[in-house]
Amino acid sequence: MRRKTKNSKVKKFTARMQSKLLFVLCVIIGMMCVLIGRLVYLNNKDGERYEKRVLSQQSYVSSVVPYKRGTITDRNGIALAKSEKVYNVILDPKVLLTNESNVEPTLTAVSEVFGLDYSALYATLQEKSTSSYVILLKRQSYDLVSQFQERSSASKSIKGIWFEEEYFRTYPYESLASHVIGYTSAGNVGTWGIEQYYNSYLNGTNGRTYGYYDAELNLKRTEKQAVNGDTVVSTIDLNAQKIVEEHIAEFMETTGAKNIGVILMNPNTGEIYAMASNEGFNLNDPYDLTAFYSDEEIEAMDEETKLNNLNQIWRNFCVSDSYEPGSTFKPITVAAALEEGLVTPESTFLCNGYEHVGGWRINCNNKSGHGYVTLAESLMKSCNPALMKMGALEGNSMFINYQKHFGLGSTVGIDLPGESTGILLKESAMSVTDLATASFGQTFNVTMVQMVAAFSSLVNGGYYYQPHVVKEIINEKGATVFENNGVLLKETVSQATSEFIREAMYLTVEAGTAKPAQVQGYLVGGKTGTAQKLPRSAKKYVVSFIGCVPTNDPQLVSYVVIDEVDDEEKKASSTVATQMTSAILGDVLPFLGIYPDGEIEYDVELPVNEHTEAGEETTAEDGENGAREERDGGVVYDPSEDEQTVDAVPEMSSGTGSETSGDGN
Repeated sequence: MRRKTKNSKVKKFTARMQSKLLFVLCVIIGMMCVLIGRLVYLNNKDGERYEKRVLSQQSYVSSVVPYKRGTITDRNGIALAKSEKVYNVILDPKVLLTNESNVEPTLTAVSEVFGLDYSALYATLQEKSTSSYVILLKRQSYDLVSQFQERSSASKSIKGIWFEEEYFRTYPYESLASHVIGYTSAGNVGTWGIEQYYNSYLNGTNGRTYGYYDAELNLKRTEKQAVNGDTVVSTIDLNAQKIVEEHIAEFMETTGAKNIGVILMNPNTGEIYAMASNEGFNLNDPYDLTAFYSDEEIEAMDEETKLNNLNQIWRNFCVSDSYEPGSTFKPITVAAALEEGLVTPESTFLCNGYEHVGGWRINCNNKSGHGYVTLAESLMKSCNPALMKMGALEGNSMFINYQKHFGLGSTVGIDLPGESTGILLKESAMSVTDLATASFGQTFNVTMVQMVAAFSSLVNGGYYYQPHVVKEIINEKGATVFENNGVLLKETVSQATSEFIREAMYLTVEAGTAKPAQVQGYLVGGKTGTAQKLPRSAKKYVVSFIGCVPTNDPQLVSYVVIDEVDDEEKKASSTVATQMTSAILGDVLPFLGIYPDGEIEYDVELPVNEHTEAGEETTAEDGENGAREERDGGVVYDPSEDEQTVDAVPEMSSGTGSETSGDGN
């Protein structure tokens, strides 16, 4: 066998190779020394500047892009509430201080354009040197911002200033329709009125801006767009609202009252053209009390008292407060009796000036009596005994059912916050005396919107429409997202009953207790009311008038309620309400496209009897012009007599807990 051998060669690390490796190593070490030296030099000389630049290039900016809250307009598109874009001026000290040479030109530009003190700006810059967000000014106009941007574009030395957009809610007409519109608090939160009720429609969704500073310290942005809120078109007519508020202001200045409420509504749709209650407050400064209280009174208030007073100012009387309606309720009692066949238009009632009910003598407004009155006359003359007889025919159950049928005792569902239900007696708690006085509008409470909705159904053919203050809602693309052309909730009476009520209401204004409500050239119908508030001994009243025009085809229902007239001679007279109605209607009707009608003939004739010739009233004199008006007196009770006697209604132990009591005008 042959054995193979293997010869191996071993390479040695020669001296030449060692010298080459040493040379390379020396070169590397030398370069590293030079680099380290350079870094040490730069750090000592410009380390802070380079550090800021590096940090600035790593700084990202994220800010909210606010949505625009939707506009509220009147029915004709006139803005009643809108959001205007404004700008907050933002200083970024970290960016500005990366180059000291930019400080002087930047602060000079800010000072000159926005009127800020240079030294104060410089102090803020030094104090907030580590911050990236300092608000210098809020709510600046676009004109000022554009001026600054022009200077910034012309000079590369202006750095570290940017602008944050936001929207500021404004109300062009300040206090006009304040209780209907409402206002917004911080964070676009609607408070009272349309602002609160339609808050979810008016609000949108915020967008967001993301950005960073480039090597030249310019802000590069990426933006996610905001979604703006919807436009709410109200049913309010600006001119009608102005007219109503002007007449309220005039009355408050010349006569005075605790409060006044006025509603103008289309009875065929439920659209409210005007709604005013108490003194309007400035929507641009809703927390300002100076228009209502003296400086000394405000200074003496604690926070709780201020808030309570503000809530009273913001409160919408037409929606949130209840009171006894008095004789404005009488048409409902008559309509119920007609619907149930208990009376006919030819029915007559004997009025001796009083009725004995449940141990009480309840007087008529005409204490000597009206004699025999027709059904129409019972309303024209506001005859309490006739209404009490009808109430007795209806009985507790039927009467209360009709109260509820006409929307009393519950909310009507108006699109405004804070609606009250009013107060009704329970059937089991209603005595015969309660029923008698309730028949002419006492011992229960209503709200203005309840009464205007109920009365509208009486005169429009029996159709009960839901009152509302918003007509439609439109998104930012112009599409209609909500529309209200009238919500018919129910039918209350027949066409025949409605026609009779219209005729009787016309005659009440033409020749009955409501003559001062007449408007030349127009067919006005309606009913007066006087409600004596609790306690009866205080002799304080709520006077009112509710009516429609034109009575042959009602296009407008007007309701005026005046709480506690200051004038002692007029405080219990509904004449002040009828006169205000006449003045308002005379001014407002042409703006609503309702024009004079001329004469009208009705089947119901003016009555003539032994007490009165056609068209002549029979009771208390009007203090101003000597004309005579139907008016219910105050409460009279003589405990020495065996029988209790009242001109209207006593404070009964079974009471309703209501705020006022009517005496039936």
